[in-house]
Amino acid sequence: MSRKENRLFTLLVKNYLLFTLTLLAIAGGVYWLWDCRFERLLYPVDWDALADDPRLARGEYAGLEDYLQGAGNGFAVLDENGAVLYRAGEGELELTPGELDCVALYRGEEYLEAFPEKDAEGTVRYRVLRTRMTGDGMQITGNMALDGELRVVSGALTPGKTAYTPREYGILAGTWPTDSQLFRQPFTAADGTARTLLLCVATLDDAAIARASQNGWQVWLAALPLYGLALAFFIWRVGRRIRPPLDRLQAAVDAQAQGRTVPVGDCGGVQELQRIGRSFDELTRRLAASEREREHLDRERQRMIANISHDLKTPVTVIAGYVDALADGKVPPGEQGRYLAAIRSRTQALTGLINAFHEYSKVDHPQFALQCQTVDLCEFLREYLAAQYDAIALAGFELEVSIPEVPCLCRLDPFQMGRALDNLLGNALRYNRLGTVLSVTLAPAGRQALLTVADNGEGIPPDRADTIFEPFVVGSDARSGGGSGLGLSITRRLVELHGGTITLRSEPHQGAVFEISLPLETQ
Repeated sequence: MSRKENRLFTLLVKNYLLFTLTLLAIAGGVYWLWDCRFERLLYPVDWDALADDPRLARGEYAGLEDYLQGAGNGFAVLDENGAVLYRAGEGELELTPGELDCVALYRGEEYLEAFPEKDAEGTVRYRVLRTRMTGDGMQITGNMALDGELRVVSGALTPGKTAYTPREYGILAGTWPTDSQLFRQPFTAADGTARTLLLCVATLDDAAIARASQNGWQVWLAALPLYGLALAFFIWRVGRRIRPPLDRLQAAVDAQAQGRTVPVGDCGGVQELQRIGRSFDELTRRLAASEREREHLDRERQRMIANISHDLKTPVTVIAGYVDALADGKVPPGEQGRYLAAIRSRTQALTGLINAFHEYSKVDHPQFALQCQTVDLCEFLREYLAAQYDAIALAGFELEVSIPEVPCLCRLDPFQMGRALDNLLGNALRYNRLGTVLSVTLAPAGRQALLTVADNGEGIPPDRADTIFEPFVVGSDARSGGGSGLGLSITRRLVELHGGTITLRSEPHQGAVFEISLPLETQ
């Protein structure tokens, strides 16, 4: 079942885009794996899952230790007074109620930030800011100032609290504990009592982050085999559309080199390869036709050589025989004049034959050119036929002429066109009986002038009608009519050089009609 094939450009672009999308998908998947691995290396504990675990509310704390991964991480469950009910893992989990109030909420919408600053006198003071993320960005919702002794100077964040301990300020500033960060998450137990989940999250230094990043990059090594598989798949995908037709073309080329003909036919594949296949088949057909034409030309050349040999051999043999007889004294004095007349006749025939060979080779030469000019074909024919009328009448033939009064302008070489007509009329006089009527007719036919030279004589045998314009083909059954068989070949060549055509219509014993079509010059 045939289907519409794409162009090579479309095939390459489509597969390139698919290959690119595949690589992007591979890169996205590997990046997702890398991100998960990197996040797992940086944050080995899933604190969200721990905070949402229903076992917290049920008081089943022992099973929660499974969440803890890595050093420095831990958690504790506190009652409503801050006392530790259960703890697991590592870290600072024993806090006073005041310290617990300074711990940031794990899922709170507000954030605490503490940092030292100096006033106008250069005294060190401490600033504590409470911020909230809104649609307009981070906004400050609380601002507290502490003096050097950590006493509240202004803007207390906790009502009634007037001073902070160093550990409390360290929790606010994130500097205590030094190797971890504390968060608290209130929740309600199954019995309705308030509980607090205290989280101690280990912080990583730069070296630990670098190690995690280096380990995370190992995931990208998985992209190499995936890239190789994708590349191999798309090479196969493109190759299956291109390689089979190329193999068929290669087989056809190899067969052609061995002298065999293997048609490519519908080789499939992209449009460009299909066109190449069709062009190769057309080239093969042309080569076969050219080979047949070459063989035909070889046969014609051999026939021409044989005909030339035959046409030259007969008069030369006669001349040589007569000359030998005269030289040997075998001819009586009274007969010598007749022998010399025969030699002269044969010599003239031989000269005419050689001249015909010369004329044929000259007009058939690629560099032969006409000397054309704008000529009224009607007037040209009148002058030509007037010059030929007496010779035709003395030969015992009749001439009928029909030429219109309206001018028919053509681009002609008058001398060469006269030679073409000489050959037509000469053949009619040579091969027809006395009393034959010759007819010359001219009539415009659209953009062509139709010149007809006809007779009511013997006609041309059907077996010669198709090849009458070939060299050394004569209209009679014997070559003794005195013709070379080149006249009509010369005529056809001259007519074609004028941009025209010549055809023959003939029936045995009903005469021959030669029709010459010449292009009229546009006004």
